[in-house]
Amino acid sequence: RTSVTEFILIGVSDARELYGPLFGLFLLLYIANIGGNLVVATVTLWDPHLQTPMYFFIGNLAFIDIFYFSTTVPKMFMGLVSHSNHIPYASCISQMFFFHFLGSTEAMLLAIMGYDRYLAICRPLRYPILMSRQLRWTLATSVWTAGFFHSLLHAVMMSRLSFCQDNRVEHFFCDISPLLALSCSDTGINQALLLGVTGSIIMGCFALTLMSYGLILRAVVAMRSAEGLRRTFSTCGAHLTVVALHYGCAGAMYLRPHSESSLETDRAVTVLYTAVTPVLNPLIYTLRNKEVKAALRRAISGNARCQRG
Repeated sequence: RTSVTEFILIGVSDARELYGPLFGLFLLLYIANIGGNLVVATVTLWDPHLQTPMYFFIGNLAFIDIFYFSTTVPKMFMGLVSHSNHIPYASCISQMFFFHFLGSTEAMLLAIMGYDRYLAICRPLRYPILMSRQLRWTLATSVWTAGFFHSLLHAVMMSRLSFCQDNRVEHFFCDISPLLALSCSDTGINQALLLGVTGSIIMGCFALTLMSYGLILRAVVAMRSAEGLRRTFSTCGAHLTVVALHYGCAGAMYLRPHSESSLETDRAVTVLYTAVTPVLNPLIYTLRNKEVKAALRRAISGNARCQRG
């Protein structure tokens, strides 16, 4: 149904003299992302002191960020090195699928993490029962499954469109809006799905997260305890930072009017959303979290003892 067999991505920058520095920058970010999130995922999986629901969800988040960054950056590397940004039609649809699969899964996972903090702080005595091992596995499986089918819906609907002549994608990776702009078919249903389904996921998860923290704040204020308030912000500060970065960038990308969009803004927000945020997440959770730092010290000291032995 389409005469286009490949697309041409415009790349992350129009200035070719910046390709070398950009390659070095994104390579450092990629190494930091893989290394940092792999450490967090490994520590939360193997350290016996971190076998709690909160760290179970943090481990899931680290796993998502490893592959989320890998969805767009390797193709970007190829374009910066070879100056060739051609991508086959099937690869373009696949890239779009995995980008939205992992992105929507992370959005829903952050809402679940907010609910987990609400139970831990406002229902501490019943927390082990309410957030049981079975429930957290059910919640994690549910968000991964919902993210998969959300992205599959967009991929199937995109594959039904026709692309006639223009194949120049106004972005550095295959995203829904730039592809819809190239189609010579009626994209009304696709636009409605993007605004209705994807917009509902972003705003719904954001609202649930705000609701969880609103209830937490109300409970802490009712205690009239300065120490309780300090401990609450210490516990939830890392998660709130990640939430602000994720939903802020997602909203800027998919919820602003199309008339206000610009290529430079889209590229800048997407770089922050897909490249910088996954690198910051492990730093936020390790630098602001005493338990993770203690687990890292235990892992390093245990490795040192093994080497001496």
